[in-house]
Amino acid sequence: MANVVVVGAQWGDEGKGKIVDWLSSRADVICRFQGGHNAGHTLVVDGAVFKLNALPSGVVRGGKLSVIGNGVVLDPWHLVQEIETIRKQGVTISPETLMIAENTPLILPIHGELDRAREDAASKGTKIGTTGRGIGPAYEDKVGRRAVRVADLADDATLESRVDRALTHHDALRRGLGMEPVDREGLLAALREIAPKVLEYAGPVWKVLNEKRRAGHRILFEGAQGALLDIDFGTYPFVTSSNVIAGQAATGTGIGPGSVDFVLGIVKAYTTRVGEGPFPTELDDDDGQRLGERGHEFGTVTGRKRRCGWFDAVLVRQTCATSGVNGISLTKLDVLDGFERLKICVGYELDGKRLDYLPTASEEQARCKPIYEEMEGWSESTEGARSWADLPGAAIKYVRRVEELIGCPVALLSTSPEREDTILVTDPFAD
Repeated sequence: MANVVVVGAQWGDEGKGKIVDWLSSRADVICRFQGGHNAGHTLVVDGAVFKLNALPSGVVRGGKLSVIGNGVVLDPWHLVQEIETIRKQGVTISPETLMIAENTPLILPIHGELDRAREDAASKGTKIGTTGRGIGPAYEDKVGRRAVRVADLADDATLESRVDRALTHHDALRRGLGMEPVDREGLLAALREIAPKVLEYAGPVWKVLNEKRRAGHRILFEGAQGALLDIDFGTYPFVTSSNVIAGQAATGTGIGPGSVDFVLGIVKAYTTRVGEGPFPTELDDDDGQRLGERGHEFGTVTGRKRRCGWFDAVLVRQTCATSGVNGISLTKLDVLDGFERLKICVGYELDGKRLDYLPTASEEQARCKPIYEEMEGWSESTEGARSWADLPGAAIKYVRRVEELIGCPVALLSTSPEREDTILVTDPFAD
């Protein structure tokens, strides 16, 4: 049976939550494979709104196994709180419906403290725009081989050893930032208290997923953020601390890359970005304000206003290549309703030269000027459309031109936050 990876193909906030939830009706297992609780997914199911950060979007559907893979960094206190919040909304979460990889690194309170202290100390122009939730420092500890992982919670001697190794590093950093040393005993007490609430969900995710695959179960891999925030292929250094592109689905869960059959890139019909960093098509005019207001462009986690701009076909073509995207899901088409003219970025001008890709150097990225192609807009509403026949001709032309420019077909078209307001062109789960 087909297995599908879903990745954001811009700077995040493309509407992955709704699409993953929509696809999860066809899947047996839904996996998160990277990121932390800095990424938010908003799901609207039968009028009920669910806001998820750490939990996979599949938890709102009964009879599915939701998985948090080893590529994620996990704040155990936030997870327990999020589980309780979702339970109060009538969703059943148990060890039968949720599994956490035993080798998942934990986000500790010291990670958030360090994250915020660094951002506060950064001078203007060097701030990354982090959410301050400790994701970056947690990934640093993972790579530095000093992380506390889920499995470590089960053995007190191991837990103390892991904490001591981490504190040797963190206390030195804290002294340099003028912070007090870590309260070792307080941290250990907090970890011992939370341990049983996390360990009940722990398991060998790699083993279970491979067994599910061999048994013919359909697996949906869910990424957080967007490919332009990838630590390697994003707008570095204004990126997240993990690999976001589709290849991470394999290493972030322990299933081989040959197990992936279809990569679906989620693409907003315009472009948004939260935080710092280059944004070639950003609009500081009435059109940008209109996109933000119509699209309700505020971050799910932080509430920060998103920067808005025209669709950038250069960037999406680039991310489709780095993630091996087979088809895209174009979301928020309805936000463009009523614009007389629309613009699409088809290239960049840099120092008098035309480029068909975003250069790697951050100072060059900041100097790239968009080259636009204009198209006719439409006055009719596309909100809630569920077939091509419901779309105005100009909207269909816009979608077809997007396909041509990015070199990738539209597999799904989303016309509102509601789950069923989706036009299916190609079923990613088709064998």
